[in-house]
Amino acid sequence: MTDLTSLTIAEARDRLAAKDFTALELTDAYLAAIDGANGALNAYVATTPDQARRMASASDERRASGTVGALEGIPLGVKDLFATDGVHTQAGSHILDGFKPRYESTVTANLWADGAVMLGKLNMDEFAMGSSNETSYYGPVVNPWRARGSNVDLVPGGSSGGSAAAVAAHLCAGATATDTGGSIRQPAAFTGTVGIKPTYGRCSRWGIAAFASSLDQAGPIARDVRDAAILLKSMASVDAKDTTSVDRPVPDYEAALGGSVKGMTIGIPAEYRMDGMPREIETLWQQGIAWLKDAGAEIKPISLPHTKYALPAYYIVAPAEASSNLARYDGVKYGLRVPGKDIVEMYENTRAEGFGAEVKRRVMIGTYVLSAGYYDAYYLRAQKVRTLIKRDFETVFGDGVDAILTPATPSAAFGIGDQDMAADPVKMYLNDIFTVTVNMAGLPGIAVPAGLDGQGLPLGLQLIGKPFDEETLFRTAHVIEQAAGRFEPDKWWG
Repeated sequence: MTDLTSLTIAEARDRLAAKDFTALELTDAYLAAIDGANGALNAYVATTPDQARRMASASDERRASGTVGALEGIPLGVKDLFATDGVHTQAGSHILDGFKPRYESTVTANLWADGAVMLGKLNMDEFAMGSSNETSYYGPVVNPWRARGSNVDLVPGGSSGGSAAAVAAHLCAGATATDTGGSIRQPAAFTGTVGIKPTYGRCSRWGIAAFASSLDQAGPIARDVRDAAILLKSMASVDAKDTTSVDRPVPDYEAALGGSVKGMTIGIPAEYRMDGMPREIETLWQQGIAWLKDAGAEIKPISLPHTKYALPAYYIVAPAEASSNLARYDGVKYGLRVPGKDIVEMYENTRAEGFGAEVKRRVMIGTYVLSAGYYDAYYLRAQKVRTLIKRDFETVFGDGVDAILTPATPSAAFGIGDQDMAADPVKMYLNDIFTVTVNMAGLPGIAVPAGLDGQGLPLGLQLIGKPFDEETLFRTAHVIEQAAGRFEPDKWWG
């Protein structure tokens, strides 16, 4: 890690403005860091050095002429789910082999319009289906963190594991990510970074490969709360090409930082105290409560009674939508094609070879719950449960609660190839137990590093907010961050 790559976005922005270095020098420092580390971490599936240098040089020219965007000259990584014009976009899957779209996702177009520089595409669980970044066609991402005294490789969380690992290892200043059931917040917690899933509709989904359209939402992973606020301001927008994006002004999230939480009411849900929850998670949660109380917030016990149904309902709704969305990958127009004696066999051969085991599992589940005779019993019932989960939150927020504090994950990062997880998919799905309710209700949620476990691995807390009230989350998360401090892994790679 050179001195330049250790700067936060806010620090790099100020140093670029002071002409301490150029955008090209900053970009070259990151490209060198990627060259030295990616062999060990596998965070990037494609790098774009020529394009990055062109974008950085153009940024330096704009600055010289007096035109400065909000992210002018800041080098970013892009999750492989976002379409990038003329650049590798494969959603971590073999079935999109060689696909390079001729269009740009709205979120990345917003970032480039604000002057950001693209370093490359980041590894991820295939089609965003996974909680450990082990389902990628390009192999698992390795967490930059290791347990104290151990050289065992750990998962970075999923599905945005490449984004989280790259940010934690200083291989980009910040990264785009997506969250369908926890895919921003869980990897952020596992890597000591900050990740926010904004309210459903705050960022356009256009140009992002769909997993579950009613749950997917883009957001940033960054080194600290301020950087996350800066990135979300640029990422968020209404978009005529995505009718689920909401036409509301995008606030200056950075301006919310430093505000007082005095007089705010923070809800603590009884249902998030799960059986068998490690003592370290409970201790961390109590520490977070104490920090907010010390800052002047009022703590209020609350109930979200339908929480226990959230995970099973999610694993009906999400696979059902996935089975519909992934039907377009058939070998006809783009990506992988495996020949067969007729078109039906070509479909079957292409999907059999193109999709990985986890994607096949979820497509099969989704097809089953949507099939005749089971639609009412499963899918329709899960949607009714979803309405009840949303109503729980509405009741609590209507009762004077400003934000809800919970753990982000039920544990710290676990080992790559963990046999318990591999043998039991449900055990892997339980990693999302604290995060899926937020997607089911369409609410904003942020994960912020709050401490280290007994092995020296990062643990995160989650704050859940009212719809389109990300400002309160940033302000409250900033208070936790100030109390907890920032956490960096000891460098063992590159």
